[in-house]
Amino acid sequence: MNKQLTNRIFFTLLGIFAFRVLAYVGVPGVDAEIIKSIFFPREGSSNALGMLNMFSGGAVERFSIISLGIMPYITASIVMELVAATFPAIGKLKKERDGMIKYMQIIRYATIFITVIQAAGVAIGLQSFTSGGSAITIEMSKFVPIAVISMLAGTMLLLWIGEQITKHGIGQGVSLIIFAGIVSGIPTAIASSIENLNTGQLNILAVIAILFIILVTVLTIVFVELGERRIPISYSRKIVMQNQNKRIMNYVPVKINLSGVIPPIFASAVLTFPQTILRASSNPTLLAISDFLSPNGYFFQILMFLFVIFFAYFYASITFNAKDISENLKKQGGFIPGVRPGASTAEFLNETASRLTFFGAIYLAIITTLPWVLVQLLGVSFFFGGTSVLIVVQVALDTMRRIEAQIYMSKYETLSAIGL
Repeated sequence: MNKQLTNRIFFTLLGIFAFRVLAYVGVPGVDAEIIKSIFFPREGSSNALGMLNMFSGGAVERFSIISLGIMPYITASIVMELVAATFPAIGKLKKERDGMIKYMQIIRYATIFITVIQAAGVAIGLQSFTSGGSAITIEMSKFVPIAVISMLAGTMLLLWIGEQITKHGIGQGVSLIIFAGIVSGIPTAIASSIENLNTGQLNILAVIAILFIILVTVLTIVFVELGERRIPISYSRKIVMQNQNKRIMNYVPVKINLSGVIPPIFASAVLTFPQTILRASSNPTLLAISDFLSPNGYFFQILMFLFVIFFAYFYASITFNAKDISENLKKQGGFIPGVRPGASTAEFLNETASRLTFFGAIYLAIITTLPWVLVQLLGVSFFFGGTSVLIVVQVALDTMRRIEAQIYMSKYETLSAIGL
């Protein structure tokens, strides 16, 4: 392992360590024990805050400065992607280097706005909750600005850590932060399962069934994520002779799951946002709606299934641009056998991508919801759902690919420096 790769891995681990430290830095003026007793009466509580708590690595139950996690940034990204798809002028910003900088800056400003709104809503909503005492230990007029500033600083610091990991580390920083938050709960989940097994609340057959479900889910994710359709490409003899010393890709790879891990994350962000706001109210009707939208209910899982399919198609249409691929092939003198270059090639690529996206979207929706359904049928509770397993496996695969790419790159650099 070369020094550059070692430094990148070390930097990534340092960023994750900083994230875990921030999860234990609480917002001033809050009694964390009362917060935990109100919203998390039992381990692995199945509500919107429980899901956010899982993604943030337990920061919500401690009312940490990063309680909102990276979700405001994800929400801002969803809004900007929708705006870019609606207005071509905004969409063009992503294709230019200077434009992409402006595009990301707009997302950061939107993240600040969303974080302030959410933090203020949570801070104001806490005053209506009591459980053997008030959760707020200082005057409300002082607590709200302190909480908003603290949580805004925490979220933006978390976003900065994620960007630094992407730039100087290995993998996509934001995804790795969510990955670290989920993985940090594994020891607690194992300990809780062992305790339930010892007390008789969980039988050995149920544990074996759950482990089998997780194993099959992981293997399915790995199999599908590595699957792709390779569309053959031919080049004219002239182009081949001109590039005989260069490697020319003779196929266009189209993945079954073009959208990656984004659809479940986007769907979770959209579905948990209204419930988080509703939980801050003391109105019985709003609380009843919040309970109806609980991740432990069938209605939430149905919405999750549909939203994952929607975001899979939406994000695949953004990441896979058949027109650009067709134009690049035409410039390079390449063509798909039996398909005319230009518009016909773009149409063929779009049809192929659409068919694969259908299966990819159904796969994502099933993986996201099926483990929950099976666990419910077994009559037991478990810490992880399909979304968390999907995120963990996909981020792990992506990180492994990036590490392999760094290793191959270092080999090529060594060969070019010393020769054969």
